[in-house]
Amino acid sequence: MSLVIQEHLRARLITDGPEPRLVPVRLSCDPAAPQTVRVRIPGTAELAIGREVLEGGLRSPVTSGELRLWPCGRAQLVVELHTFDGVAVFQFDNAPVLRFLRRTYGRTAARPVAGTATTSRP
Repeated sequence: MSLVIQEHLRARLITDGPEPRLVPVRLSCDPAAPQTVRVRIPGTAELAIGREVLEGGLRSPVTSGELRLWPCGRAQLVVELHTFDGVAVFQFDNAPVLRFLRRTYGRTAARPVAGTATTSRP
């Protein structure tokens, strides 16, 4: 049994109105499938994105299917979602995204299988 890693955060939905609207978002990753991050945004289907795509979007523009990600300064990530209904643009603070990514790597790091011999060098 694996425990799913989750991070609850808020994103700003960018609109043509005077103020962005805050929306709750859930990032999750199952250690049994560590290369896939699930993104749950209210009003949309749950999105599956490669962990390396999410991480790459923090440093440079990345496109994956209907998603486009790019850094916005040093502290924010922009996620643009293209659907049949139109385009939605969300802005995330980097800190909770980085915290989530660190947790996924920490929980999915290669571990020796019980009962196998390991050797170490002095």
